[in-house]
Amino acid sequence: MLAYDTLLIKDGGRAARGIMDFSLSEEQQAVFDMARDFGQAEIAPHARAWEEAGTIPRELWAKAAELGLGGIYVDPDHGGSGLGRLDAALVFEALAMSCPSVGSFLSIHNMCAGMIDRYGSAEMKARLLPGICAMDRVMSYCLTEPGSGSDAAALRTRAERAGESWRLTGTKAFISGGGYSDGYIVMCRTGGEGPRGISAIVLEDGAKGLSFGGLEDKMGWRAQPTRQVQMDGAEAPLENLIGDEGRGFAYAMAGLDGGRLNIAASALGGAQAALEATLAYMGERRAFGQTLDQFQALQFRLAEMETKLQAARVFLRQAAWKVDTGARDATKHCAMAKMFVTDVAFEVANDCLQLHGGYGYLADYGIEKIVRDLRVHQILEGTNEIMRVIVARSLLEARG
Repeated sequence: MLAYDTLLIKDGGRAARGIMDFSLSEEQQAVFDMARDFGQAEIAPHARAWEEAGTIPRELWAKAAELGLGGIYVDPDHGGSGLGRLDAALVFEALAMSCPSVGSFLSIHNMCAGMIDRYGSAEMKARLLPGICAMDRVMSYCLTEPGSGSDAAALRTRAERAGESWRLTGTKAFISGGGYSDGYIVMCRTGGEGPRGISAIVLEDGAKGLSFGGLEDKMGWRAQPTRQVQMDGAEAPLENLIGDEGRGFAYAMAGLDGGRLNIAASALGGAQAALEATLAYMGERRAFGQTLDQFQALQFRLAEMETKLQAARVFLRQAAWKVDTGARDATKHCAMAKMFVTDVAFEVANDCLQLHGGYGYLADYGIEKIVRDLRVHQILEGTNEIMRVIVARSLLEARG
């Protein structure tokens, strides 16, 4: 066993009981500390090397799974931790303080695990979830296509019944873990046009007809191998359909609330790490006879960044609490939190780079990597422009 506190494998604390509290319980603080300590010990020392290699050693996932991080939302009966969205936000904020890219990859795996736990049949749960929670089976999520990003309901990938199998044909784009993961949740069309024709099917690595594009050369998140997932009659057993046929788009949209929280939490953790590094740097770097932190103008910059991150943290945790308590406006708050937190986090990280001067542009200081990694958080899980659409529609519907 690893020498970290395993308090993660508990219920969701006060969040699960519906009590709003601006402080963390002892258990929640222990969850955050455990994830932060794990990241600092097992991820941070290797983050730059993994980025250069363009992959994450699979040995890391076994260690993460020992702490219950392989099935954060999954019922303990299937090997999961049975936690809520607030707990997950704490985990992914803490992990991102070591590397937003690695932490976010784990978030995607957990989104897949949560979808199977929530909507899969009893047989599917028993067959797949123990391996997923142990991270013997790493999962990726396939929604986006070359011709359908924000307009996800326009996806073209099809699945046809063929005897005892589904045969999937189409291409998925920007897939984190493409060619690396052991399984893929594929959103595909089993019916007519529109969202009601979409289903979710688990496609396993090695399936006949499954192949992958070349490794994408990305600005950030470079530790995550990202490829197209290409299906040419790729075969999956009929029992790999998640839930009901034609309900896949609804499952995907429900999962995106949590995914947006996690992406925001990861951005927050990365920005917090950048701010802490900047505070240390400004206490050491001297100019004009004093350290940078003694210039009032720069102190104001620090104060502004701290205020932004604290506001973002409260907003994020409120949105997570709304999901945990089943609030009617949870989707709107997740969209607002994702938009606000990721925008603020990128601004703070970019300001931290500026305060480092030329050193911030060098890889040795780690700030430029955070800036590159956090840029995509404003795009993933629905662009921040789409978040504004969701919020505006919610306001107009409420008015009506």
